[in-house]
Amino acid sequence: MSDVDVFSARDLRNNSGQLIKDAEKGRLSLITKHGVPIVLAVPFDSQLLNLGVNKSLALHLFEKKVITLSQAAKIAKLSIDEFLEVLKETDIDVVDYPESEVDTDLKNILDNE
Repeated sequence: MSDVDVFSARDLRNNSGQLIKDAEKGRLSLITKHGVPIVLAVPFDSQLLNLGVNKSLALHLFEKKVITLSQAAKIAKLSIDEFLEVLKETDIDVVDYPESEVDTDLKNILDNE
């Protein structure tokens, strides 16, 4: 999880300022005790207020490519179709497919017909 900082409970005592800086940057933070996750800190923003924790967390993790579409829908407690509707209201791409690959794939399809 590249966009999630992990703090042990001990680290948190010494680095609470970093947790706040991460939240201000929109980053998630995971706090562990003896290596076991105990708290997930989700940035408090308009998305969280408008959509709630589950949908906001799902959108954040999906956008950062930490989870799949199906996993995001489960976290959001929605069907995949319902989650796709939520995605329509954001700037998050549902499919991450480089344009150059689309052109190549289309050419290959046409050449094989």
